[in-house]
Amino acid sequence: MQLRRALATAAAAVFAAVLIGQPASAAPAPPGKAVAPAPAALATTLASTISLSNCSASLVRYPTSVSTDRAMMLTNGHCYERGFISAGTVLRNVASTRSGTLLNASGGALGTVRADLVLYATMTGTDVTLYRLNTTFASLQSQYGATALTLSASHPSAGTSMSIPSGYWKRIWNCSIDGFVPTLREDEWSWTDSIRYNDGCDTIGGTSGSPIVDATSGQVVGINNTGNEDGGRCTLNNPCEVSANGTITVLAGRGYGEQTYWFTTCLTSARVIDLTISGCLLPR
Repeated sequence: MQLRRALATAAAAVFAAVLIGQPASAAPAPPGKAVAPAPAALATTLASTISLSNCSASLVRYPTSVSTDRAMMLTNGHCYERGFISAGTVLRNVASTRSGTLLNASGGALGTVRADLVLYATMTGTDVTLYRLNTTFASLQSQYGATALTLSASHPSAGTSMSIPSGYWKRIWNCSIDGFVPTLREDEWSWTDSIRYNDGCDTIGGTSGSPIVDATSGQVVGINNTGNEDGGRCTLNNPCEVSANGTITVLAGRGYGEQTYWFTTCLTSARVIDLTISGCLLPR
């Protein structure tokens, strides 16, 4: 899982960031209402990304969110502040004090955002942690001019161009969706309908939790979570693909992400996650 190399010292992280290149540059998106969908320009900037101590994250909203709602922060389940979440475990409405640094389009720090609740977290079926922040979308818009990225409500398509902006590294990977994996297995964890990146999309440790942003719509279609580092077979940091008939395939160096539209299948009219809703795809 792609937080493994993010545990280097801060000095090493800065040095590595210089070696791997500068983030793509683009003009900041114009200020807008917090309820507006993220413009496509956000796909090529670091706006609305968040740097955590060991991972990347992003400021996100549901398609139906309103400005007075509490803002939300999305990262991986394996980036949860108390460590990896055991297979078969789902966390709901757990108190949190997780904080991160909200970034602007060029990767500059806008300020600290802080969570007060884990709305949902698991490493089973998918690999996500969704936090509720202690402030509203409107407050972040007013204070920082920050507009949350919108979670897409639909399944992405193969061949889609995408960006993976990492708040940890302050760098952007521009890639595409190669296809989807029925089951992606890594150590004790298995994930469903995972996103496979194109060959050469070389995401690294510290990119864990980065949003996968559709380059056309600017909406979040997934969350970056792992890559096969050493060519190993279904071991930690070496996920393997499992087909519907059980055939195992190993693609050394290949990166993967998990879909996020699942959240939109589990919302009440008040935008509360309800895992009992018919058609809800989030694991229980």
